[in-house]
Amino acid sequence: MVFQISPGVNVSEGDLTAVIPAVSTTDGAVAGEFQWGPLNERILIDSEDSLVTRFWKPDNNVASVWFTAANFLAYGNKLYVVRIASETSGTTANNATSDGTGLQIKNDDHYTASYSTGQGSVGSWAAKYPGVLGNNLKVSVCSSAAAYQSTLTGNVTVTANTTAVTGLGTLFDSEVRAGDLLQLNSVEVKVASVTSNTALTLSAAHSAGAAANASVVRNWEYYNNVDKAPGTSTFVSNLSGANDEIHMTVVDQDGGITATPGTVLEVYEQLSLASDGKTADGSINYYREVINQQSSWVRWMDHASGNSNAGTAAASTSFIDSVTVISESLSGGTRGAAPSNADKIRGYDKFADASDVDVSLVMGADANITVAAHLVDNIGESRKDVLVCLSPEENDVVNNEGSEATASKTFRDLLASSSYSTMDSGWKYQYDRYNDLYRYVPLNGDVAGLCVRTDTIRDAWWSPAGYQRGAIKNVVKLAYNPTRAEQDTLYKAGINPVVSAPGHGIVLFGDKTMLTQPSAFDRINVRRLFIVLEKAISTASKFMLFEFNDDFTRAQFRNMVEPFLRNIQGRRGIYDYRVVADETNNTAEVIDNNEFVGDIYVKPARSINFIQLNFVAVRTGVEFTEVVGKF
Repeated sequence: MVFQISPGVNVSEGDLTAVIPAVSTTDGAVAGEFQWGPLNERILIDSEDSLVTRFWKPDNNVASVWFTAANFLAYGNKLYVVRIASETSGTTANNATSDGTGLQIKNDDHYTASYSTGQGSVGSWAAKYPGVLGNNLKVSVCSSAAAYQSTLTGNVTVTANTTAVTGLGTLFDSEVRAGDLLQLNSVEVKVASVTSNTALTLSAAHSAGAAANASVVRNWEYYNNVDKAPGTSTFVSNLSGANDEIHMTVVDQDGGITATPGTVLEVYEQLSLASDGKTADGSINYYREVINQQSSWVRWMDHASGNSNAGTAAASTSFIDSVTVISESLSGGTRGAAPSNADKIRGYDKFADASDVDVSLVMGADANITVAAHLVDNIGESRKDVLVCLSPEENDVVNNEGSEATASKTFRDLLASSSYSTMDSGWKYQYDRYNDLYRYVPLNGDVAGLCVRTDTIRDAWWSPAGYQRGAIKNVVKLAYNPTRAEQDTLYKAGINPVVSAPGHGIVLFGDKTMLTQPSAFDRINVRRLFIVLEKAISTASKFMLFEFNDDFTRAQFRNMVEPFLRNIQGRRGIYDYRVVADETNNTAEVIDNNEFVGDIYVKPARSINFIQLNFVAVRTGVEFTEVVGKF
């Protein structure tokens, strides 16, 4: 009782209601080469559509990794992706730029650190990410009413059904740009090129002629994408400035992105050249910041030379308008050399620290032996809370008839024994709808996906293999369909066969980890059970740090852990358990070392790998009690 002098009631409180939190077991992770997206940065993807949006579509260089990711997403919706590319000097993947100068801008952090104030001397714009995709981009900036729309100087002679336009007293060189739209009577025709002040060529023959010496209206190529000509924003006008507004479009000039040349990808209307520009609701409206924050395709690199005073504060500033549209095509984007092992390992190391990112399933995609060994040793065995999913190399099982089992076993034998990794038997043949062809793709994305599906319909401690939970999606055929004898060879080596099962499709027919010694942990379900137990209980136990190691705290720990284990037992994950947290393992020495010990004994449930059915014929007059157990 609390000491007190005068009579009264004192209230104390203890909390024995702590519960074990649920932990995620469905977060996947993969690193590899993609056509687009930031380099060396974890991006959470929830669907194949999101994969396309952030990392673009597959091509021959990236298909293996791309479809590993997509196949996983056919079963789950939480996948961390890290894009890698060559970072070796002279062979780097480069961003396309206004003047075609190659440079690599890896991601937003790299841009902020190295290029956000205009460094690089590559013109006004760069593609947002490295890769050849950026070579399709064009940026068009309209920064004045005159650039938006004007009546051409002089008189224009136009003849119907031709592409040639001639002028008298005209200034085509300074007033017209390729891409501008000329209003020829009721017909609007795009300018293909300007030859001189008095001659230009249209992109197509116009059907409506005009009288000789007629006035002709010129429009910005993308004027129909905005509501009105740029002028002065309210924010700048209130500060006695003028002419700060610009319009901007990002265009798929060559059609390599959308398959339709000239498709407008992004439109930015009434942005401000003022460094402190604001919209009516107070949001930032400075064109550099808006583009850098919102564009999926380009980055600002330098102030457009035609926009004087761009980047200055609004107060009393007159932003000098460019009377012509400034359009720049980007070039110089490259894939670079194929990523090295060092590049791949650097990407996968984004998942190496369990305190930094919570993932459960790491896919090796098309990992060679060097990368696969790193995943086993430095991701699985180091973290001890993930399952690394691997496949043999493509040459082991694709067009290697008769030697697939031997080659796969050789690959496996070069990797360490580990209960935190698993290996399947091959690659599958599937349809690539983005390129209208069929490809061989490693199966480890599907195996990781089967674990996710198992977690969804059952729990992590159920086996992902077999007819009920092991059916693999989107398979035309297997590169290697092992015979029964080969299945035995593979399984003995710790490789899980993927087989064609008549009437059941393509099925994962094994649930071993890569642990070579006999143990309960040589099964996927047991390993994943303990990952769940360890992750969940350790997470909950963090709240006991800096508490007292006494009977109350130990009781609190037991009262937290035992219901959790009881629940898992009820869900068939364990046969039995015992939790010890008392004076027997929390001795005086332990307490004096500022430690706490909780011993958790678990009998894990085992999956059935072998079924023995004994059929016995019995004579009519024999009682079953006489013969049961004798055969």
